[in-house]
Amino acid sequence: MSPARPLGPSTGTLDVLTFGEAMVSFRSAGPLQSDAAFTPGLAGAESNVAIALARLGHRTGWVGRLGADPFGELALRELRAEGVDVTGVSSEADAPTGLMFLEQRTADTSRVEYRRAGSAGSRLCPADITSALELRPRILHVTGITPALSQTAHDAWRASLGEALGDDVFVSLDVNYRARLWDRATARDVLRARVGRADVVIASEDELDLVADGAEAEAAEALLSRGASYVVVKRGACGATVWTEGGRIDAPALPVRAIDTVGAGDAFSAGFLSGLLDGLEPGQCLERGVLLGAWAVSTRGDWQGLPRRGELDLLALGAGTTLR
Repeated sequence: MSPARPLGPSTGTLDVLTFGEAMVSFRSAGPLQSDAAFTPGLAGAESNVAIALARLGHRTGWVGRLGADPFGELALRELRAEGVDVTGVSSEADAPTGLMFLEQRTADTSRVEYRRAGSAGSRLCPADITSALELRPRILHVTGITPALSQTAHDAWRASLGEALGDDVFVSLDVNYRARLWDRATARDVLRARVGRADVVIASEDELDLVADGAEAEAAEALLSRGASYVVVKRGACGATVWTEGGRIDAPALPVRAIDTVGAGDAFSAGFLSGLLDGLEPGQCLERGVLLGAWAVSTRGDWQGLPRRGELDLLALGAGTTLR
């Protein structure tokens, strides 16, 4: 088991670079079959992370392809407004921006419908990523969603974790399995082939088997032996765990009233990475991840309710607090 590898120095223009498919999400407070109103907004795991980190003062960039349509314009406008570097974004005249329709089916259950087949985002290719990596980010954040989008997106994802990356870039991998995009067997083969390049592996309890065999402790040890410095396990309302060469650290979930759980995992990942960028200890990074996750579930939207750095302590003020 190798010791934790520190983040490289800030030699480039970005703290975190990420890439993938950004979509426009249409949210409904009721079933899709009803006449409930829909609210559009930017959605996408990787862009969620980029925005969450930018709000905390970190320099972030997102790379992807958007359709030359009103939805692509909306997505680009939101990213720019949140301070995310979009110099690596391109526009496709003959492919649409992906769409996502999200219904609040019950108080505790949301359901998603996608319209992303043949989207501009699925045309991501290796050249998009290798060019962006010239910015030399301190962290490259990738997810298991991107390689499932298309063959070219898979090639881009694989290339981003290949030799062109260099040893000085710290890599974060959030498994983020999507059953609508691929089956578990295929995901397992693809993810395991590249997980050895990840310094941080983030997975929910039901995703860990996609990147390593055995019970949690055994899987974490295997990943640490392959080169990971941190193996982070998300447990939702039960908190989270980080495994390092020093052992296991747990953090309980914060008691908040859950309003919207979509985007909570992305917020958690952003919180953990923010802690690493700030030089915090693993347990403190985990606590910041849990804190950002709590912010996400207690506010509406994928990222819209996430805090600025000066607001991080607001959840500790207690229910019913009014700042005057």
